[in-house]
Amino acid sequence: EGFPVAPLTAYFWARGAGRQLGNSPGGQELLLNGRAPRAGEIMRNLTLANTLRVIVGGGKEAFYRGEIAEKIAATVQRFGGVMTVDDLAAHTSTWEQPISVVFEGVRIYECPPNGQGLAALIALNILSCFDLPDDPLSVERLHLIIEALRLAFADARWYVADPAFFDIPLEELLSREYAEARAALIDPERATLDQERGTPVAGSDTVYFSVVDGQGNACSFINSNYMGFGTGIVPEGTGFSLQNRGHNFSLDPAHPNALAPRKRPYHTIIPAMATREPDGSLYASFGVMGGFMQPQGHVQVMIGMVNDGLDPQAALDRPRLCIEDGTAGGRVALEEGIPVGVMARLAEMGHPVRPVSGHGRAIFGRGQIIFRDPDSGVLCGGSDPRADGCAMGF
Repeated sequence: EGFPVAPLTAYFWARGAGRQLGNSPGGQELLLNGRAPRAGEIMRNLTLANTLRVIVGGGKEAFYRGEIAEKIAATVQRFGGVMTVDDLAAHTSTWEQPISVVFEGVRIYECPPNGQGLAALIALNILSCFDLPDDPLSVERLHLIIEALRLAFADARWYVADPAFFDIPLEELLSREYAEARAALIDPERATLDQERGTPVAGSDTVYFSVVDGQGNACSFINSNYMGFGTGIVPEGTGFSLQNRGHNFSLDPAHPNALAPRKRPYHTIIPAMATREPDGSLYASFGVMGGFMQPQGHVQVMIGMVNDGLDPQAALDRPRLCIEDGTAGGRVALEEGIPVGVMARLAEMGHPVRPVSGHGRAIFGRGQIIFRDPDSGVLCGGSDPRADGCAMGF
């Protein structure tokens, strides 16, 4: 039957349609009469519907070993890739233990490497070493957050790699001692754009949703093609485009995240969850879509809720900042709503900054949060105004 296309989805669909889908043999399957669907139009993807029916009937084997796998491998090879059906057949998924830190009495859980949740936890650990200024949009607070994120990305860009290929000192990276040592590097008056990774002493267009039931059981889920339509390559007759997560490998052979066969790259997608200390009851299930913005969004909405006492919607509505390329020295995008004088002062302190408004605000991520009241069990949801999502209860 299809689905009506929401306004922001239509905007980004139109931006990526010609550039990414134009050269793909099956690109027309993701278009409507040869163009991106407009807001309010009904989009029907009959080939994807058939793909899903095949998977329902044959399970994961139908995807990784059957006709779908053959179409994927043939299409990748057609565009110069080296993937084979044997590569797809060899795929395995793993159950991972989340990593966590305690911030202001709330334990925040993130996906471990090869996911970038490590960056969010390192930044929160560093910020816990400071008394954050009360004004959420003050120069002083925003500077601390930016600097903590710079330090966190300096570490993440080295240590976030496939743990099957590289020994990652997670316990040390998330220790209080390491946080204090990194916090000591922050100059309260000046930006530091050349932060390097620390050396602790050893001893990834995205869809996110969260669901919480009446008993407090929660699911935090995220999925992504990475850059819009990913590669923009659509195997004919499948109705989906192939992702381009390999973009986040390093081509430096000495780097832990170096490109290699059967290896997982630095991954940006990180669904998250938080519980109360010490009883472990659910505090919130949350996520913020948006590439390298994801850990930055986690840090900012958790500060808003845990430190400032905001409800989920207010935490999501608050103007944000974003280190655009997710590196220690990257330019900082500042959202409309942050005072112009604050932007100017941050620039004077040495931060390369860029004000952002309109549709460009999508760079600041699109989050969803469900908070659970500890006494009543009442659930409170929030959905990001920068996206087409919504909060529903039933």
